[in-house]
Amino acid sequence: MAAKPKLDKDEILQAEYKYIAETVFQANEDRSRFTSFYFVTVGSFAAAIVGTRFEPQQQILSIAFFILFTVLTVMGALTISQLARLRAAWHESVEAMNHIKDYYIKHNPEIEPAFKWRRHTIPPTDKPRSIANLIAIEVAMLSSLTAATAVYFLLTFFNGASLPTWILSGAGFIISFAAQWKWYKRLLVDDR
Repeated sequence: MAAKPKLDKDEILQAEYKYIAETVFQANEDRSRFTSFYFVTVGSFAAAIVGTRFEPQQQILSIAFFILFTVLTVMGALTISQLARLRAAWHESVEAMNHIKDYYIKHNPEIEPAFKWRRHTIPPTDKPRSIANLIAIEVAMLSSLTAATAVYFLLTFFNGASLPTWILSGAGFIISFAAQWKWYKRLLVDDR
């Protein structure tokens, strides 16, 4: 009969803690990459449009820009979704790290003062004015601007530029922002 290998529980816990710390770091890095990609994409298309000679009577361009800005709005909503899920993943990883801390504190009470963050002090996923929330607001605003622009180009296709076109475009911005922010907040909630 083969002898069972001796497992060092401290090594296993250290490896688990290191893995969790890496997932926290990776979630933050991914948030930055997704946001940068979205901003560069929107900026590139905006620059292309500025370089286009557009006259309101060119209806084919109105439809093309409507489609383009609709796609950018969808990309913004997907970026909002990714930001929310990455923030939730960060939060879950920090909770896991604190679970390991609690285990060590239970078995070594003298180390408790070494830890600032504990389960009851972890920042909430939707902490106001956190970098995560500020980035999400920025993406939601930009995506809402692309939604308003899509509405503008659709309406100019049918009616040309007019006061109602501008008013409905503004309403599109407000509705899009409210919907995306509600979506972001909904995705922050743990499904456990």
